[in-house]
Amino acid sequence: MEQVSAVIGSINGWVWGPPMLLLILGTGLYLSIGLKAMPLHRLGFGFRMLWRGRKEQGSGDITPFNALMTSLSATIGTGNIAGVGTALAIGGPGALFWMWITALVGMATKYAEAVLAVRYREVDAQNNHVGGPMYYIRNGLGAKWLWLASLFAIFGAIAGFGIGNTVQANSVAHALETKFGIPELGTGLVMALLVGLVLIGGIRWIAQVAGRLVPLMAIAYLLSGLIVLALNLSEIPAAFVTIVDYAFTPAAGVGGFAGASVMLALQMGVARGIFSNEAGLGSAPIAHAAAETDSPVRQGTIAMLGTFIDTIIICTITGLVIVISGQWKADSADFTDCVARGGVIEERVDSSWMIRKPSTICALEAADGTTEAHNRNITGAALSAISFGEELPGSGAYVVSIGLALFAFTTILGWSVYGERCVEYLFGIHAIIPFRVLWVIAIPIGAITHLDFIWLLADTLNALMAIPNLIALLLLSPVVFKVTQAFFKGQATPDERPD
Repeated sequence: MEQVSAVIGSINGWVWGPPMLLLILGTGLYLSIGLKAMPLHRLGFGFRMLWRGRKEQGSGDITPFNALMTSLSATIGTGNIAGVGTALAIGGPGALFWMWITALVGMATKYAEAVLAVRYREVDAQNNHVGGPMYYIRNGLGAKWLWLASLFAIFGAIAGFGIGNTVQANSVAHALETKFGIPELGTGLVMALLVGLVLIGGIRWIAQVAGRLVPLMAIAYLLSGLIVLALNLSEIPAAFVTIVDYAFTPAAGVGGFAGASVMLALQMGVARGIFSNEAGLGSAPIAHAAAETDSPVRQGTIAMLGTFIDTIIICTITGLVIVISGQWKADSADFTDCVARGGVIEERVDSSWMIRKPSTICALEAADGTTEAHNRNITGAALSAISFGEELPGSGAYVVSIGLALFAFTTILGWSVYGERCVEYLFGIHAIIPFRVLWVIAIPIGAITHLDFIWLLADTLNALMAIPNLIALLLLSPVVFKVTQAFFKGQATPDERPD
């Protein structure tokens, strides 16, 4: 496992290096310019379309509203809690700033994905509307690009078992075991049973569950975060100053925080931002392709709200609570215990693309000859839970643990749709049932697997999945610009017109 982790870690360092950051941010910026910043100044229009989208607006399988909820069910997950915690623990508060930038340009990316998904979707043998990058590559770019479509489908099918399944199960199992003493395998088995029951009904059942659960859990989590911020109202301006300052200034090590360069803050912010809102991965358009709509642009304006809600709102709440609490620079309990038991403190620096990633480790050799190693800084969901618990004693940590469980459950449901569509594209509808069986089996396996390796694998697969989709978005951008311009110039039905 150590050798495999080393290999995956090496690949991860390369695929998330400056070229990938440039491709993701550059694509989003290019689309934003081509759309004349439409996603930002048409945000209100998007919310109006979402409200109207509670009812069908054309052919499809699920309402436009439930299409967004299905997409959000897959994006609002561990990325909003554990991902933000990891970004700030490694990259410092400045990582949150780069998450914001990723989201702002990512709104244009998500919009373009949904426009193309609806425009180039198909109806399969089971009369379901299917779409996404593999379909808009095939139908939009033609036969000579089929290899790119297949590449995306392969990466998407595999990546789903990481970002959308085992990572979620692992984070929930670890959080519930830590907070409530529930065995990790038990959590995995219960989640597998519940997911299996929902998967029986396919995307329609998943959409109905998401349409009810996602708004409730998002509002509950936001209210808890807003209570923390209200109790620390005077500290919010200073928190924003810290975030912006650390985004452009190398952060010195303090306490458990080992220090970070500007490039490390940028790298962690973009990587975790994409992990959270999935703009550019090509996953969300798979859900939006099933929407009951005849307007690609209208569905696109609904889709872009997913990035705004996920990162600009929910991730910001989590990040501000962490910064205000100061826990991002605190020593972890395991590290402190290791030092007390005579452990050896080691300063380590991992480097890829000349981006240095420092860390402080306490290593202690056990009686059986094995060596345990504990990182000094608190990371992942633990950092978010401790931060909320610090600010809301007695209930804050429970909010994070329960929120994480619900977020991850719906993420597993949402990503099952993505993985299923990728497998269907590659092998046909007969592969759907075997895929669902494997999907359910993977949940308890993920619950008991080592967390660091799962996160590393998911990060790597995210990048490999994004590359074919971003290439397709750049090549098909003239189509997006053309249909958007026609729509907002009034070449649409009176009900669809923005003004």
